[in-house]
Parts: sequence; C-alpha cells; structure tokens
Amino acid sequence: MRSTERASSTPSAARRASRVALAAFMMAIGVAHFAAPAPFAAIVPRWLPAPVLLVIVSGFFEVLGGVGLLVPRVRRAASLGLVALYVAVFPANVNMALHQIQPEGLHLPPAVLWARLPFQVAFIALALWVGRDGKDDREDYGRP
Repeated sequence: MRSTERASSTPSAARRASRVALAAFMMAIGVAHFAAPAPFAAIVPRWLPAPVLLVIVSGFFEVLGGVGLLVPRVRRAASLGLVALYVAVFPANVNMALHQIQPEGLHLPPAVLWARLPFQVAFIALALWVGRDGKDDREDYGRP
C-alpha cells in the first residue's frame, strides 16, 4: 500500500472503529437502563414526570441508536437521533452534578461530576462524525 493510500484510508478506518465503539457503548448503556433503571432514575430532575419510564425510553433509544450506527441505510438518522438523545439527557447530568448524586457504589468528588458535562459535547461531535459516510464507507457497501 502506498503512503497516499494509507493516509486516505486512515480517517475512514478510524471512523469505522469509532463507530463500532460508540455503537457498542450505546447498546451496553441502553441495556443497563433496562437491567438496573434505579441509578438512572435517581438523576432525573424532579420537574420531569415518571423517571423510571423516562429511563426505559432513553435506554430504548440508546440501543436503537447504537444498532442504527451499524446499519448504513439509517446511520445518519441514528447519529442525529443520538445527538437529540444527548441533548435530552443533559438535564439529568446537570441535576446529578448540582445535587451531587453519586453513582451506585461510588463516591466521586463534585469536580468529577461537573467535569462529566463537557463530555456531552464530545459525544455529540463523535456521533455526528461517525454518522457520516466517507468515500471508503460508500465503496464498502456498494454505493457510488
């Protein structure tokens, strides 16, 4: 492989690897919402109704978004759906930091709870990036 070929395929390979990693993470965390909803419900702000139902719904969309990232025909829609989900759950993350709600079995310093918040922006950027098809991705799936 020539260096120009390697350079052009590296971003695509990185995007594919990141896509699979994000998809796996979203599916795992989504399943966790079903398996153990209580810790997630604990961070839902009090002004929102039915915290357990909201946790189940968000878990469903996390799994759906993760699976969708792996399906070329719906990848872009899945990435945009995940962006909407990250925005929708942001109040719960803020609530967790404001009220120092600790993850089950852990005690994190308040600074760590606040430091989590900017990661939502990173997740949004990652979802948008992995939701794009590069030239190599289109060729992998028989699209021009």
